Amino acid sequence: MIVFGPIPSRRLGQSLGMNNIPLKNCPYDCIYCQVGSTSSDALTKQAFYSPKEIFQSVQKRVKEVQAAGRHIDYLSIVPDGEPSLDLQLGTTIQALRPLGIKIAVITNASLLWQEKICQQLALADLVSLKVDAAEEVVWRKINRPNRRLSLTDILLGALRLAEDFGGTLITETMLVKGINDQEASLQAIARFLGQLDPEVAYLAIPTRPPTGKSIQSPDETILNRAYQIFSQRVRKAECLTGFSADTFSATGDVLQNLLNITAVHPVRECEVQSLLQRGGCGAQELDQLVDQGKLVRVLHQDLPFCVRKFSA
Repeated sequence: MIVFGPIPSRRLGQSLGMNNIPLKNCPYDCIYCQVGSTSSDALTKQAFYSPKEIFQSVQKRVKEVQAAGRHIDYLSIVPDGEPSLDLQLGTTIQALRPLGIKIAVITNASLLWQEKICQQLALADLVSLKVDAAEEVVWRKINRPNRRLSLTDILLGALRLAEDFGGTLITETMLVKGINDQEASLQAIARFLGQLDPEVAYLAIPTRPPTGKSIQSPDETILNRAYQIFSQRVRKAECLTGFSADTFSATGDVLQNLLNITAVHPVRECEVQSLLQRGGCGAQELDQLVDQGKLVRVLHQDLPFCVRKFSA
């Protein structure tokens, strides 16, 4: 299946996805991947589906979606593998341009040391880069890369892409308990992201069954700490904790709005109290959300924060 969706996305709105790579052709074998173990750790770009075939499939689905009165915000190249392995990625992006919809590429950044790949990615309107580690040992534990890859080369390639890219650059960091959620690891990632300067740096946790059954998410306290560390270095940090995009629509329900906000980023308790008061609620309602297991109170630098509860 080349085309799927559209599906609601926190990052991309209504996103029509494209599989331009056969299942799990990837230079990484990430411990948290829900697709399965990597079947090929090839680094050599290949021609998989032709740009014409992809365009025709996408064009057909776009017409169906538009005929149904629905809107598409992005055509998203987000396959079950690494999209930059596609020898014809740049040609495919250009082939999709006549459809008049913005194009996004979601990449694990593993091949950014190749200048030509950076040039192809730069043709997109939005590029999302995976940055799970900025330390060699941690990177090899969490992403389990092809042994010929170099993290230093990848990070330098990402910086070159960011310098030349005229579109929207965002990042995603998957936090795994006991692997990359330690203070030193978080600080190292944040320092690099400060250099990269993405528009938004997203913090994610494993929310789907991964290949590694022992993989666990860090708790809300660690997620809050990571958010605070990232926020000191980047323009904007946001949390991706597995809540579906349709739960973030604005409503007149102050308690639901509070849950929506705290799922995106931790909020100081004093600000939560102020929000509740403006909506005619108070400390009792906040205590009820905590008792119901919908919110968690955590401390950062001796200040209380409220975070949407996501852990079991």
